[in-house]
Amino acid sequence: MPPRLIVAASETNADMLYATGFHVPDAFAFVESAGRTAILLSDLEIDRGCKQARVDVVEAYSEVAAAVRRRKSEPANAEVIAAFARRHKAARPLVPADFPAGLAAQLAKNGVVVKPVDGHFWPRREFKAAEELRALSAASRITEVGLARALEILKASRIRKDRKLEWGGAVLTAERLRAELESAMLFAGGFALNNSIVACGEQACDPHERGHGPLRAHELIILDIFPRAAKTGFYGDLTRTVVRGRANDARRRLLETCLEGQKRALKALAPQADGKTIQDDVRKFFTEAGYPTEQRACRWQGFFHGLGHGLGLELHEEPRIARTKLQPGQVFTVEPGIYIPGLGGVRHEDVVVITERGHRMLSRFPKPLEL
Repeated sequence: MPPRLIVAASETNADMLYATGFHVPDAFAFVESAGRTAILLSDLEIDRGCKQARVDVVEAYSEVAAAVRRRKSEPANAEVIAAFARRHKAARPLVPADFPAGLAAQLAKNGVVVKPVDGHFWPRREFKAAEELRALSAASRITEVGLARALEILKASRIRKDRKLEWGGAVLTAERLRAELESAMLFAGGFALNNSIVACGEQACDPHERGHGPLRAHELIILDIFPRAAKTGFYGDLTRTVVRGRANDARRRLLETCLEGQKRALKALAPQADGKTIQDDVRKFFTEAGYPTEQRACRWQGFFHGLGHGLGLELHEEPRIARTKLQPGQVFTVEPGIYIPGLGGVRHEDVVVITERGHRMLSRFPKPLEL
């Protein structure tokens, strides 16, 4: 096998975290060659690295730099990384497709010529082992803590005469509910960086609208929550759509149709099933129910996004459901949605792992419609 090289911060690079199991906020170097792994760390991180990193060798940047140093000048970063790579027989390494171009050019000047990999840098990341499935289940539990807090507050809110929700003596806004649910997840061991979606009414027609302003009674509210577990780096990702108060007939039908679409998709999940066929069948079901996917006045409506995506050390991992034949060990979100301007948006999302006989749910949060 060709040697491999990564230079990145594991806090933000899933390939590096997968390779080392070691959380570091600054970029460092990793090499795999002839079945052995090594990392090059700053002196600040050496002690932690020796205790926590899942590698064979941990080297100090300062020591490699000292070996490279000429006269009194300090060697450039690329010189040190190149020396480290050559030391571990990785002068012609494979690198991830997003490897920095500038660093690649500097490494080449120092005798290390990199070759970017198309597609997965670690193909085995696509198929989750038992330990990874436990981490993903734990991330789902953190997500469910956030959802539970959101529903608790919505249920406790008072419906004012102007249909705005009030909680704790003030108007309940998307921003306030987002802060509450994310605080709950922080105490549970996850963080969401103020990115959770709390979208009410017309805002819910845009799938990635985070939501802002007052929340209103009797309207559709999408809660899409995707924290990262601080301990493992794995993500959770769940969506529920609810109404505080009473849904009118049109909104109730939209909710129930979307839920039925998700049930159909889940029932079809099995090894060797074609993901695109499953997605197309859900879209056809929605169309036949009166919710076609189409553009009107430069605005999409219906079910116009993918059925689901891979989930793991990244929130949106490959493959997407519609781009693969399903295989055991793959973990996906299953999240059909219907968006009708003037009525609102609905999305239901759960996390599943494909098994030898079908699928297993990793998420287990209920799907209330009215609160």
